[in-house]
Amino acid sequence: MEADQINAVYKATKSIMANHFGAEITRGQPSISGASIPSDDVSVVLGVKGQLAGQIICSLTYQTAQKIIAAMMGGAKVEQIDEMGWSAIQEFGNWIAGSTATELSEVNYLTDVSPPIVNEGVSKFHSSSKFITIPIDSSLGLLSVHISLAQ
Repeated sequence: MEADQINAVYKATKSIMANHFGAEITRGQPSISGASIPSDDVSVVLGVKGQLAGQIICSLTYQTAQKIIAAMMGGAKVEQIDEMGWSAIQEFGNWIAGSTATELSEVNYLTDVSPPIVNEGVSKFHSSSKFITIPIDSSLGLLSVHISLAQ
């Protein structure tokens, strides 16, 4: 993975959080994950294909997911995530996917990003690929972006 690829994914995520939700963002220290990638309460999994191939996993706390859903629904209070809420999280994933494809094209990588799959529950993803994890603290809560891309 190249720095421009990692930065493109981070820039896309930051843009969605700031422009769609007005969230303030603080980027944590990136780290390299080995064979297992921890997942928080909610994860959005995106597949990448084209000049780059791999996965992007956005992992959120349940509270962060609730706040994102509330913001997408005009500020409605979200006590539990129902089917409409899961659909909103999937749409959040679509926004990240579209913005990521655009940011990657700006650094000369033509890619397609698959429709998101949403995982509920704390778990671990296992892969033979290495992931770069970027922790993000936002005014909506914590999220981690796990990135594994290869040419």
